[in-house]
Amino acid sequence: MALTALTTPWRVHGVLPRSAANGPGERFVIWSQGCALACPGCFNPETHTPAGGAVRTVGELVDAVLAEVPGIEGVTLTGGEPLAQPAAVAAFGAALRARTDLGVIVLTGFTRAEIEADLAQAGAVAGADLVVAGRYNRHQRVAAGLRGSANKVYWDRSGRYRPGELGQVPEAEVTLGVDGTVTMTGMVAPGRDFW
Repeated sequence: MALTALTTPWRVHGVLPRSAANGPGERFVIWSQGCALACPGCFNPETHTPAGGAVRTVGELVDAVLAEVPGIEGVTLTGGEPLAQPAAVAAFGAALRARTDLGVIVLTGFTRAEIEADLAQAGAVAGADLVVAGRYNRHQRVAAGLRGSANKVYWDRSGRYRPGELGQVPEAEVTLGVDGTVTMTGMVAPGRDFW
Protein backbone atom coordinates (compact mmCIF):
# COMPACT_ATOMS: atom_id res chain seq x y z
CA MET A 1 0.00 0.00 0.00
CA ALA A 2 1.49 3.28 -1.11
CA LEU A 3 2.00 5.82 1.65
CA THR A 4 0.08 8.40 -0.38
CA ALA A 5 -3.04 6.19 -0.34
CA LEU A 6 -2.93 6.15 3.46
CA THR A 7 -2.91 9.95 3.52
CA THR A 8 -6.10 10.13 1.43
CA PRO A 9 -8.58 12.35 3.29
CA TRP A 10 -11.95 10.93 4.28
CA ARG A 11 -14.77 13.10 5.68
CA VAL A 12 -16.31 10.97 8.40
CA HIS A 13 -19.47 11.57 10.42
CA GLY A 14 -18.40 9.16 13.15
CA VAL A 15 -16.99 5.81 14.14
CA LEU A 16 -18.06 3.11 16.56
CA PRO A 17 -15.28 0.68 17.53
CA ARG A 18 -17.65 -2.15 18.46
CA SER A 19 -21.14 -2.85 17.16
CA ALA A 20 -23.31 -5.95 16.85
CA ALA A 21 -26.08 -4.20 14.86
CA ASN A 22 -24.08 -3.40 11.71
CA GLY A 23 -23.30 -6.86 10.40
CA PRO A 24 -22.41 -10.33 11.64
CA GLY A 25 -20.16 -10.44 14.70
CA GLU A 26 -18.61 -7.48 16.48
CA ARG A 27 -17.77 -4.82 13.90
CA PHE A 28 -15.96 -1.51 13.61
CA VAL A 29 -18.36 0.96 11.94
CA ILE A 30 -17.44 4.05 9.92
CA TRP A 31 -20.14 6.54 8.91
CA SER A 32 -19.09 8.63 5.92
CA GLN A 33 -20.24 12.25 5.84
CA GLY A 34 -22.16 13.48 2.81
CA CYS A 35 -24.93 12.02 0.72
CA ALA A 36 -26.49 13.70 -2.31
CA LEU A 37 -29.07 10.89 -2.64
CA ALA A 38 -30.93 12.07 0.51
CA CYS A 39 -33.53 9.30 0.40
CA PRO A 40 -36.81 10.37 2.07
CA GLY A 41 -37.08 8.78 5.51
CA CYS A 42 -33.33 8.11 5.79
CA PHE A 43 -32.23 6.95 9.25
CA ASN A 44 -29.19 9.29 9.20
CA PRO A 45 -30.23 12.65 7.68
CA GLU A 46 -27.56 14.43 9.73
CA THR A 47 -24.95 12.68 7.59
CA HIS A 48 -26.23 14.18 4.30
CA THR A 49 -24.44 17.53 4.32
CA PRO A 50 -20.95 17.25 2.85
CA ALA A 51 -19.64 19.92 5.21
CA GLY A 52 -20.31 18.08 8.48
CA GLY A 53 -18.23 15.55 10.34
CA ALA A 54 -14.45 15.65 10.51
CA VAL A 55 -11.70 14.93 8.03
CA ARG A 56 -9.51 11.95 8.92
CA THR A 57 -6.96 10.12 6.82
CA VAL A 58 -7.37 6.57 5.60
CA GLY A 59 -4.26 5.65 7.61
CA GLU A 60 -5.78 7.02 10.84
CA LEU A 61 -8.91 4.96 10.31
CA VAL A 62 -6.96 1.82 9.42
CA ASP A 63 -4.93 2.26 12.63
CA ALA A 64 -8.15 2.69 14.65
CA VAL A 65 -9.50 -0.56 13.21
CA LEU A 66 -6.23 -2.42 13.87
CA ALA A 67 -6.37 -1.29 17.51
CA GLU A 68 -9.58 -3.35 17.87
CA VAL A 69 -8.03 -6.58 16.53
CA PRO A 70 -8.48 -9.23 17.84
CA GLY A 71 -12.05 -8.87 18.97
CA ILE A 72 -13.83 -7.76 15.82
CA GLU A 73 -15.01 -9.82 12.87
CA GLY A 74 -15.01 -6.98 10.41
CA VAL A 75 -15.76 -3.43 9.36
CA THR A 76 -18.98 -1.88 8.08
CA LEU A 77 -18.91 1.29 5.97
CA THR A 78 -22.14 3.26 5.98
CA GLY A 79 -23.20 6.85 6.07
CA GLY A 80 -24.09 9.22 4.58
CA GLU A 81 -22.88 7.64 1.40
CA PRO A 82 -19.50 5.86 1.48
CA LEU A 83 -19.32 5.77 -2.33
CA ALA A 84 -19.50 9.57 -2.50
CA GLN A 85 -15.82 9.38 -1.45
CA PRO A 86 -14.65 6.45 -3.59
CA ALA A 87 -10.90 7.16 -3.44
CA ALA A 88 -10.91 7.02 0.36
CA VAL A 89 -13.06 3.88 0.48
CA ALA A 90 -10.89 2.14 -2.14
CA ALA A 91 -7.67 3.01 -0.28
CA PHE A 92 -9.18 1.88 3.03
CA GLY A 93 -10.35 -1.45 1.60
CA ALA A 94 -6.97 -2.12 -0.03
CA ALA A 95 -5.11 -1.30 3.20
CA LEU A 96 -7.35 -3.61 5.24
CA ARG A 97 -6.95 -6.45 2.72
CA ALA A 98 -3.17 -6.04 2.83
CA ARG A 99 -2.98 -6.11 6.64
CA THR A 100 -5.93 -8.16 7.95
CA ASP A 101 -8.46 -10.85 7.15
CA LEU A 102 -11.35 -8.75 8.45
CA GLY A 103 -14.65 -8.85 6.57
CA VAL A 104 -15.84 -5.66 4.89
CA ILE A 105 -19.48 -4.68 4.34
CA VAL A 106 -20.51 -1.54 2.44
CA LEU A 107 -24.02 -0.12 2.83
CA THR A 108 -24.83 2.17 -0.10
CA GLY A 109 -27.76 3.89 -1.75
CA PHE A 110 -26.32 3.26 -5.19
CA THR A 111 -27.54 0.24 -7.15
CA ARG A 112 -25.21 -2.49 -8.31
CA ALA A 113 -25.69 -1.36 -11.93
CA GLU A 114 -24.75 2.22 -11.01
CA ILE A 115 -21.65 1.03 -9.15
CA GLU A 116 -20.51 -1.26 -11.96
CA ALA A 117 -20.94 1.59 -14.47
CA ASP A 118 -18.73 3.97 -12.45
CA LEU A 119 -15.03 3.04 -12.38
CA ALA A 120 -14.32 4.93 -9.15
CA GLN A 121 -17.25 3.36 -7.31
CA ALA A 122 -16.43 -0.09 -8.67
CA GLY A 123 -12.90 0.36 -7.37
CA ALA A 124 -14.25 1.45 -4.00
CA VAL A 125 -16.09 -1.86 -3.48
CA ALA A 126 -13.24 -4.03 -4.80
CA GLY A 127 -12.19 -4.85 -1.23
CA ALA A 128 -15.73 -5.52 0.03
CA ASP A 129 -17.10 -8.94 0.87
CA LEU A 130 -20.70 -7.75 0.75
CA VAL A 131 -22.39 -4.65 -0.65
CA VAL A 132 -25.96 -3.87 0.40
CA ALA A 133 -27.06 -1.75 -2.55
CA GLY A 134 -29.99 0.42 -3.55
CA ARG A 135 -31.89 3.55 -2.51
CA TYR A 136 -33.81 3.42 0.73
CA ASN A 137 -37.55 3.32 -0.01
CA ARG A 138 -39.63 4.10 3.08
CA HIS A 139 -42.69 2.51 1.43
CA GLN A 140 -40.85 -0.84 1.33
CA ARG A 141 -39.38 -0.65 4.83
CA VAL A 142 -38.15 -3.94 6.33
CA ALA A 143 -35.43 -2.74 8.74
CA ALA A 144 -33.84 -6.18 9.06
CA GLY A 145 -30.83 -8.07 7.80
CA LEU A 146 -28.94 -4.80 7.08
CA ARG A 147 -31.63 -3.78 4.59
CA GLY A 148 -33.65 -0.71 5.42
CA SER A 149 -36.11 -1.49 2.62
CA ALA A 150 -37.07 -4.56 0.60
CA ASN A 151 -35.71 -3.15 -2.67
CA LYS A 152 -32.13 -3.09 -1.34
CA VAL A 153 -30.16 -6.10 -2.58
CA TYR A 154 -27.24 -8.14 -1.30
CA TRP A 155 -24.28 -8.14 -3.67
CA ASP A 156 -22.18 -11.04 -2.43
CA ARG A 157 -18.61 -10.50 -3.56
CA SER A 158 -16.73 -13.22 -1.65
CA GLY A 159 -19.10 -15.78 -0.10
CA ARG A 160 -18.00 -14.73 3.40
CA TYR A 161 -21.49 -13.84 4.66
CA ARG A 162 -24.61 -15.97 4.36
CA PRO A 163 -28.18 -14.61 4.25
CA GLY A 164 -29.01 -16.47 7.49
CA GLU A 165 -26.23 -14.62 9.31
CA LEU A 166 -27.53 -11.29 8.05
CA GLY A 167 -31.03 -12.12 9.29
CA GLN A 168 -29.63 -12.63 12.80
CA VAL A 169 -28.12 -9.13 13.04
CA PRO A 170 -29.98 -7.18 15.77
CA GLU A 171 -32.30 -4.47 14.42
CA ALA A 172 -30.95 -1.87 16.84
CA GLU A 173 -28.32 -1.24 19.45
CA VAL A 174 -27.79 1.50 21.99
CA THR A 175 -24.29 2.10 23.35
CA LEU A 176 -23.17 4.38 26.15
CA GLY A 177 -19.68 5.83 25.74
CA VAL A 178 -17.32 6.43 28.65
CA ASP A 179 -17.94 10.16 28.13
CA GLY A 180 -21.71 9.67 28.48
CA THR A 181 -22.40 9.82 24.74
CA VAL A 182 -25.39 7.70 23.71
CA THR A 183 -25.26 6.17 20.24
CA MET A 184 -28.19 4.38 18.62
CA THR A 185 -27.45 2.36 15.52
CA GLY A 186 -28.96 -0.38 13.42
CA MET A 187 -32.00 -0.44 11.16
CA VAL A 188 -34.60 0.96 13.60
CA ALA A 189 -35.04 4.72 13.32
CA PRO A 190 -34.77 6.91 16.44
CA GLY A 191 -38.10 7.44 18.15
CA ARG A 192 -39.50 4.07 17.06
CA ASP A 193 -40.48 1.61 19.74
CA PHE A 194 -38.10 -1.34 19.45
CA TRP A 195 -37.95 -2.64 23.01
